[in-house]
Amino acid sequence: MATPAGEWGQPVMDAFVAVDWGTSNFRAFLVDAVTGRCLDETRSSSGLRNLSHSDFPVYCRQQLSDWLDAAGGHDRLPVYLAGMVGARSGWAEAPQPALPLSLQTLAAGLTSAPDFPNAWLVPGGKIVTPDHVDVMRGEEVQAFGALSLLGQTGGLCCLPGTHSKWASLRAGVMEHFTTLMTGELFHAVRCHTLPGEPVPEDDRFDLEGFERGLVAAEHPAGVLHALFEARSRHLHDGLAAGQVGSFFSGVLIGTELLAMGSLIESHGEVVVIGSHTLGERYRQALGSRGIPVREVGSDAASIAGIQLLHDIHARAGGSLDPGPRR
Repeated sequence: MATPAGEWGQPVMDAFVAVDWGTSNFRAFLVDAVTGRCLDETRSSSGLRNLSHSDFPVYCRQQLSDWLDAAGGHDRLPVYLAGMVGARSGWAEAPQPALPLSLQTLAAGLTSAPDFPNAWLVPGGKIVTPDHVDVMRGEEVQAFGALSLLGQTGGLCCLPGTHSKWASLRAGVMEHFTTLMTGELFHAVRCHTLPGEPVPEDDRFDLEGFERGLVAAEHPAGVLHALFEARSRHLHDGLAAGQVGSFFSGVLIGTELLAMGSLIESHGEVVVIGSHTLGERYRQALGSRGIPVREVGSDAASIAGIQLLHDIHARAGGSLDPGPRR
């Protein structure tokens, strides 16, 4: 049965909604289920930290109301929610399966969102071993999606951000990942330390400062000394105030690459998933070490990853989960 057309100019009967809902932001995309084309999108800064538990279904319904109305109701338009929205502190907890992780495992773990028909929380993934305990929510979707867009079933994916993720996939299975607090540490050092005091409010990226930070990251005393060098080099080695923030960025991204060195060497190239602005820094840092880089935007990766899950879910009849959790 046909459905009303929305502003995008076509019915939405063969569509789904892909949502990436994290701590700081809400992003939703109306997607053609056949072609994977984005028909419409909406964004806001209302992440988890801005909402109480009871607000989630109400806020989601408000953001998606035009699409839901055009589809003829909630039950006509499947909604897939990835990211921290599925954490214990989010809408409802979607249990995280342990690695190794495949798309089939993710699809089997889709959890129905309380008080919102035909909405599904993506489970994420975890590692729990004696020497490595780690979790992710949302990045797994982007990793599978990015590789699909590149026509690959394996590779080393770098997902920069507040908590950067490095994920290794082979033959359609995520075998390993590591989280590094690069972005959060950058903000803390830049805004709340003595070496960060010279950074101007209108701080802009400076390539020379960044490259000096990459070099400092290799100091034998490690990252704790390298970060302090922002102060000593500002005082005595010509590092300008406007270069200090970029120096921090170089130190921390350089430290990431050192930590992931063996993985990078074994794969031979890195797929960087994220905004072009941040991805460019990783491309420059990896390029300085002779590592080939392929870049995929985070929006495109999220849409492609959720389309893969939607296809599996639809083939299973749209109900892999035992039922709503309240």
